[in-house]
Amino acid sequence: MTFACVGLVARTGSESVVSSLRRVEQFLNGRCVSVVLEDSAHALLGAPDLPSCSREAMGGRCDLIIAVGGDGNMLGAARAVAPQGVPLLGINRGRLGFLADVSPDAIESEVGAVLDGDYMIEEHFLLEGHVDGADEQVQPSALNEVVIHSATHPSMLDFDLYIDDVFVYNQYSDGLIVSTPTGSTAYSLSAGGPIMHPNIDAMVLVPMFPHTLNSRPLVVQGDSRISIRIGENAASVAKASFDSHFEFQLGAGQTITITKKREKLKLIHPPGHSFYQVCRSKLDWASRVGE
Repeated sequence: MTFACVGLVARTGSESVVSSLRRVEQFLNGRCVSVVLEDSAHALLGAPDLPSCSREAMGGRCDLIIAVGGDGNMLGAARAVAPQGVPLLGINRGRLGFLADVSPDAIESEVGAVLDGDYMIEEHFLLEGHVDGADEQVQPSALNEVVIHSATHPSMLDFDLYIDDVFVYNQYSDGLIVSTPTGSTAYSLSAGGPIMHPNIDAMVLVPMFPHTLNSRPLVVQGDSRISIRIGENAASVAKASFDSHFEFQLGAGQTITITKKREKLKLIHPPGHSFYQVCRSKLDWASRVGE
């Protein structure tokens, strides 16, 4: 795959983001690669001579999108470009960098390797949700997770869970996390969920502080249809949050249905990428006190 036109995405206006954004733009220019800036990145860089467009329009103009920032920036870019099939590469300027794995100190070598065709593509599926009675035109998506939680904190939520239209259980808890393998190292992990390799075709359902001692995370097939029906109690008001970005209000008796999105994210990794190495470095696997 040849990358003749590259789009640059960045949201955070920190000096480190601007520095890396400028560095990768200059490198691409030196490689005679056309560059298109997302509108917010264009404002950060202050480069009036470079073309710009919205994040949603970049997929129709570019062969590759490079996101400069943290995993939050990557999540936003992923939701925008996945439907258009454009691959995404991340330069990490955040804290962990599970998705944005190019080091700021290795932009020339690692981005250069990608331009030379030395890379791997990893496909990640997203989730999409539909709420009964909601506008059919509005179907938010999530790369990490969909979280159903009480809209009135602190308050527990009463809901019924169905998988492929089969009743699973009624639960009284703070909510439920429906996570992709990508999101298994994010909020789901903090709530006690398992770590899943990105290549696994599965979803994990993680209860949030359930009012029981025997409720545990549940791993189901990736093609499952997850339905969560809010209790009939008038006090049961909930929200559905998609990657902590888009929220739906859920009233008593309403149902949200969560399924795998048809289009997948094509995530590019530079040479030598290993999911297990990322876990070792980001999660301190095998670290020993005192060493």
